[in-house]
Amino acid sequence: MNLHDSIRKLGDQALAASRRMVRLSSRKKNAILLAMADAIDHQRAQIKDANAQDIAAARTAGLSDAMIDRLTLTDARIDAMVTGIREVAALTDPVGKKIWKRTRPNGLVIEKRRVPLGVIVIIYESRPNVTADAAVLCLKTANAVILRGGKEAFRSNMAIVHALQEGGAAAGMPQHAVQLVETTDRDAVRELVQMDDRVDVVIPRGGESLIRAVVEQSRVPVLKHYKGVCHIFVDADADLDQALVIVENAKCQRPGVCNALETLLVHEQAAAAFLPQLAAMAARRGVALRGCEATQAHIPGCAPATEEDWHAEYLDLTLAVRVVRDIQTAIQHINTYGSHHSDAIVTRNTRHAKLFLKEVDSAAVYANASTRFTDGGEFGMGAEMGISTDKLHARGPMGLEELTTYKYVVTGNGQTR
Repeated sequence: MNLHDSIRKLGDQALAASRRMVRLSSRKKNAILLAMADAIDHQRAQIKDANAQDIAAARTAGLSDAMIDRLTLTDARIDAMVTGIREVAALTDPVGKKIWKRTRPNGLVIEKRRVPLGVIVIIYESRPNVTADAAVLCLKTANAVILRGGKEAFRSNMAIVHALQEGGAAAGMPQHAVQLVETTDRDAVRELVQMDDRVDVVIPRGGESLIRAVVEQSRVPVLKHYKGVCHIFVDADADLDQALVIVENAKCQRPGVCNALETLLVHEQAAAAFLPQLAAMAARRGVALRGCEATQAHIPGCAPATEEDWHAEYLDLTLAVRVVRDIQTAIQHINTYGSHHSDAIVTRNTRHAKLFLKEVDSAAVYANASTRFTDGGEFGMGAEMGISTDKLHARGPMGLEELTTYKYVVTGNGQTR
């Protein structure tokens, strides 16, 4: 069977499975999830062996230490995988939830209810724990899923999916509810994302180049964010001690993630007092600063920022800094250069906070808090599939509800129009 036909077969099987999935009760889905967790736990030796082979191949290929760390499955990470599956089982099931109900003057009763999306394709890079995360979120919401992981984790992903399928099947999971693309051929991605007659949505997780490649090829709706160029604006009325704590957390706590701070904007009236404090923190934490001319005047030795820096997602300990005239200039900068992900203001001025929260066009906007909170768990969603900066269907962290759509259920007693 050629690649085109084999991918179409996966789509056919997923579509059939999705129609069986809608019959599962919440209790049944949770039993399947718990069985999946047990299977991952019981098959950890096989998973670790497969992962060791992937790591050996990665070292031979010359992958960086950071990439190999992302690829590695330790006992602690497998424990976290098992715990994560059990936590998803404990979450409230959104499927079947009544969004609203109304009775029309003619007696028709109309309900808007949450239902599964159908067939979801997840395309992701090296971290094999995403295999389990994505599969169980789809299972919980009664969606069939086709997984396409990175070639670096191919053996690890195969072992994890085998455990999930075996555990799930023993508890009554419909056949082909969870499938893995069992080839590293890059053309498989194109075939997957062009099955608009079988696949309902594609969710890519990874770097900007992967996501853009998926979007450019896809005939299927894609939920995504390209990058996280997140900002903090320190207002003239900010508590500067609080601002420094927030900036340090947003930049340094985990710089390689999409909700980390990349550009700091400082009101010109706060610059003289705040920027020397920022420079001291940056020196202590190893943060490289790139600043506008006004920033350089307050921080001797600061590297000059270029136009490219305002667009940059560094994903490391580098921070672009710009002094701005007022809050409107800050908002204009964010809406021009930002990625519509997560942006914050630090201020004691309630009017300025409200203005910022209203006018900044991002999925998550903050007053006096770190952008690092843009996360499904931190938002009380439990788990998340990823973060979307789109405006249609899902925006921000995508939890269980974002993996559903809705239908109208209309009940009558003979009404005609």
